[in-house]
Amino acid sequence: MRNGTFHALLGWGLLLAGEDALAQPAGAPPPPPAEAPARAWSFSAAAYTYLLPDETDYVQPAFTADRGKLHLEARYNYEDRNTASAWIGYNLSFGETVTFDLTPMIGGVFGDTSGIAPGYRLSLAWRKLELSSESEYVFDSGGSEDNFLYTWSELAWAPSDWFRLGMVVQRTRAYETELDIQRGFLLGVSWRKASFTTYVFNPDTDRTTVVLGLVLDF
Repeated sequence: MRNGTFHALLGWGLLLAGEDALAQPAGAPPPPPAEAPARAWSFSAAAYTYLLPDETDYVQPAFTADRGKLHLEARYNYEDRNTASAWIGYNLSFGETVTFDLTPMIGGVFGDTSGIAPGYRLSLAWRKLELSSESEYVFDSGGSEDNFLYTWSELAWAPSDWFRLGMVVQRTRAYETELDIQRGFLLGVSWRKASFTTYVFNPDTDRTTVVLGLVLDF
């Protein structure tokens, strides 16, 4: 009678313990945690329309793709008209209250201008202020006298999530300009994953340049 009662209790105990108790021997280490899923790709498409005084207007498209540390980018009409460039970079990120993102890159330039270009993208943000910059130095295959430093930098304040304003500077050879460094201001709005920004360069001269920028993140 006692043996029957003992066997019945043992059977109920194993049933309540579940299948894991039957499959895993006592004292065995816990199973390893499941591997985290690979980080997904993120993409960005941009188009900057240049409205130029006394010159033909043009559009400068760009496309970026990021996955973890990997950064890929393609540009057109950036270094010169009818010129494309392709880039690969390494994403770095630091900080919490003050965040700093840096992507060193290397690119190839081909078209009306051709060569090799090291460069970078960076962003420094604190509360509602953000400094962003992208620069590259093109070693022109036509000769060292055609080497050139391109740069675009913004300092912006965002009083709300959908609006920002600030200052912008650029140095470019994609179109004719009397100023080595062009300066101006920016006004931008955003909605969901789209942002639209108006840039006005050299507003105090008779050669004011307006740039209309549209960026889509997906």
